[in-house]
Amino acid sequence: MSTLFNHLVSKTIMHVPGPVVGLFAKGYIAGEELGDAVRVARELNGREMMATIDILGEFITTRDEATFFKDQCLEILQAIDREGLDANLSLKPTQMGLLLDQEFAFDNIREIVEFARSIGNFVRIDMEDISCTDATLDFYRRLRSEYRGHVGTVLQSYLRRTARDIDALSDDQMNFRLCKGIYNEPRTAAWKNPDVTNRNFVWCLEKIFRQKGYAGIATHDTRLVFEAQRLISEYGLAREQYEFQMLLGVDEELRGILVDEGHRLRVYVPYGKSWLPYSKRRLKENPGIAQHALKQMLGMRGQ
Repeated sequence: MSTLFNHLVSKTIMHVPGPVVGLFAKGYIAGEELGDAVRVARELNGREMMATIDILGEFITTRDEATFFKDQCLEILQAIDREGLDANLSLKPTQMGLLLDQEFAFDNIREIVEFARSIGNFVRIDMEDISCTDATLDFYRRLRSEYRGHVGTVLQSYLRRTARDIDALSDDQMNFRLCKGIYNEPRTAAWKNPDVTNRNFVWCLEKIFRQKGYAGIATHDTRLVFEAQRLISEYGLAREQYEFQMLLGVDEELRGILVDEGHRLRVYVPYGKSWLPYSKRRLKENPGIAQHALKQMLGMRGQ
């Protein structure tokens, strides 16, 4: 029954009306305002978990929109600093105008990273679909030497190119969030077999560790968590040399287990009015979220 439910969610979620999606996604978005994200981040810090805050919205179409999101990112960093949160910022290049003008987008991101450095914080440049990969990695390469310790990016294990990208970026400090990836890419660019994606995740994580890079291990898959812990032990890593990362509202029990075992863990805290596209992608990627939310609504917790 669970498999059938997940299949139906995955196949139909992109056509489900927004209010219905909202019922399932409520626990996985901090809210519509920055204050909501600050509140959630503070609660996470109280449970010995870090946060990364992201204002939702991508693939903007005007420079004014890009400037708006740049200003919002600066405001997020100011709020983190003002509130004394153990949190950093995640942003999307298309929010900054990547598809309008690459140098315009780069300048926007550079301004944000510059401010993050001035207050001792960090910016994660998120990865989007394959049309953005080259530019995103180029931005990271250009920024990392100037802003060492204050900028990182994301790699996706379902892409065939990712192991090569690690090698290409191994000539300097590396700081990656490694995740599976959620966009629907062609077979020429992405592994379509989930088992292969998982094996590539482990291979790429080992490459990062072997080349002394920092990894944000972004997964809720217990098989990958096990493999990550095995590699952490094998390479003798101190807890400051890596972190686990998870989405808000997903597998809170596993989050607690990892923290109790002494690992550092960061939770992705999205907020904003553009929550619907994000929620649909996440539900399509992980239909178990919808199943879990449905059980809660029906009073079936723990069953």
